Amino acid sequence: MSVVAWLVARSRRAWITAVAGALIVGALFVALPKAAVEGAPEGGLPETAESARVSAILEEFPSADVTAGLLVWWRAEGLTDADRQAVTERASALAEESITPEAVRPQFSDDGEAALVAVPLDGAEAEDDVTASADRLRAIAADDLPAGLQSALTGPVGFQADVTGAFAGADLRLLLVTVAVVALLLIITYRSPLLWIVPLLVVGAADGLARFVVAAIAEATGLPVDASIAGILSVLVFGAGTNYALLLVARYREELRHRADRFEAMAVAVRSAGPAILASAGTVALSLLMLLFAELAGNRALGIACAIGIVLAMSFALLLLPAVLVLCGRGLFWPFVPRAGDGEQRVGFWRRLGDAVSHRPALVSIASVAGLVVLALGLGGYSVGLSQTDQLLGDPESVQAQEVIDDSFSAGATGGTIVLARDASVGDAVAIAEDVPGVSSARPGESADGWTRVDVGLDAEPQSDEAFAAVSALRSAFAGQTGEVGESLVGGSDATELDIRDAAGRDLGLVAPLILGVVFAVLALLLRSLVAPVLLLLTVVATFLASLGVSTWLFQNVFGFAALDTGVTLFAFLFLVALGVDYNIFLTTRAREERAREGTRRGMVVALATTGAVITSAGVLLAAVFAVLGVLPVVALAQIGLIVCIGVLLDTLVVRTLLVPALVMLVGDAFWWPSGFRSPHSHAATRASSGRAASVSG
Repeated sequence: MSVVAWLVARSRRAWITAVAGALIVGALFVALPKAAVEGAPEGGLPETAESARVSAILEEFPSADVTAGLLVWWRAEGLTDADRQAVTERASALAEESITPEAVRPQFSDDGEAALVAVPLDGAEAEDDVTASADRLRAIAADDLPAGLQSALTGPVGFQADVTGAFAGADLRLLLVTVAVVALLLIITYRSPLLWIVPLLVVGAADGLARFVVAAIAEATGLPVDASIAGILSVLVFGAGTNYALLLVARYREELRHRADRFEAMAVAVRSAGPAILASAGTVALSLLMLLFAELAGNRALGIACAIGIVLAMSFALLLLPAVLVLCGRGLFWPFVPRAGDGEQRVGFWRRLGDAVSHRPALVSIASVAGLVVLALGLGGYSVGLSQTDQLLGDPESVQAQEVIDDSFSAGATGGTIVLARDASVGDAVAIAEDVPGVSSARPGESADGWTRVDVGLDAEPQSDEAFAAVSALRSAFAGQTGEVGESLVGGSDATELDIRDAAGRDLGLVAPLILGVVFAVLALLLRSLVAPVLLLLTVVATFLASLGVSTWLFQNVFGFAALDTGVTLFAFLFLVALGVDYNIFLTTRAREERAREGTRRGMVVALATTGAVITSAGVLLAAVFAVLGVLPVVALAQIGLIVCIGVLLDTLVVRTLLVPALVMLVGDAFWWPSGFRSPHSHAATRASSGRAASVSG
């Protein structure tokens, strides 16, 4: 930090830093390719997953490039003869769009309320412009229908078109809402019509550059960065970047009250706040990089993208922001301009709160822990895995159509379970599949390279727990066989989602301990203690469990989500642990600084008094920014946003404000073990002894 402080310690150097930074950023904006990040979230299974092996083999089949649109017609009071005639006519018209027109035939449900037509399409052509393909099918299906007869599109083309349409413009909406939220909270925090502009512009530039860098890397390496990852990246950069800005500006304002030279004040602020910001960003970036050990490519992509974003946010906050702030002068703080000699503003709510906690630390600790335990009781309803119809917010057309199919036809009529059997064992494979509970049908189809495809119908709704149970039962049935039939593989959409869910569970079991290890190592190095990291990690994990518990209750009883999506728990754990430790780093590094003058207990009170307001503001801002993820149309992102929002508020308002100071009061100097137990008097004695030694030496 000494080098960074040197860059802003004089006017000329600050100008050079600001101009050079602006030129470098501008050059990168111009030079980097403007690759677009789009598309729906993808899991990215490893090639060794059974469903991935099935997909790879199916690439060699004649129908490898075939997809389908499923058109549904229904009338609540039952289809009339005119309805059936109209559906038949529409099926004939739809056949002209299909690559196999002879296969386009209407199916009428047994309850007489719905009709279904499957339209095979060229996969490559449909994927090139899925929205146009979907619109064309919808228009043909809805043309010249009897009054009251409704139609809708579902299936692979329908769902993909709805997801694409839902994300259209969502990136801009997310950015605008995020900027508006950050601007509003910065104005409230700074109480200045001017000061908020500088951090917002600097962080906004960091976000824009992060998007370009990540998109360029994704294009060059094939990294599966989709629109949901881009949304999380933007929220994280704005949230973390403004947090770093708040901490730096707060320390700069404090130093301006002691020093007439604003450049000297900024240099001291950078040296004081810089290590905490660096440690905080390093903790988050290293935690994100632990996702590189994940099985799912989507998790690895998120880790790389967001780690890049955090590094850029930190770089802008420590290199560009100090130079711009100091060049703008004290007037930037108008109307509350800090002047040298104003003195410290420590006496107030946070000082009184610190004193109150120090008087009854045991009671505060017990009450805080009890509150977290009560919130964590919501984990009793914790479950993971959403069906296909539950993964988008709102009520898109494809979901409506799927619900009609589930009600009027077999629940698994649109499922995509596939068994690949060796050609010589197809008959045995079909017989085994038909005997598995939950399987309604098994029909052999085309063959290629020694494999025959068997299309399996399930009794369950696609991507439901019942469908996953049937897929698992199929795999177990084939695994128990000998000979070629035992080589049969089970894949398809349900099997793929099951493999993604299982891989996500393994990723959580592997990555979560790695994240805890990284956080422990950073805290131990920063605080030079082994006790402090353990206590701080326990508080952060308790916060995560409490926020996950209360969020689970809200999802099921307020928002109507049946379960958490597969990757939500891991991402929520990552962000809450890494970002939650941020505030503990900001608090405890200041407490360690004050300990040399005040002692451990009083040093914590002073640290809380000086950092309470800025950390609380940073926490509220970060929570609000993550809540903005609800702007995107994916349930998983809304769930991540709510869990992190609640967790950050708990960490900011309860854990960091009450529980951590209370634990430090209880543990005392042992909190810093093994770095020493010296009191302020021993510190003073050491400094006096050093002074006398220097005098004698002189």
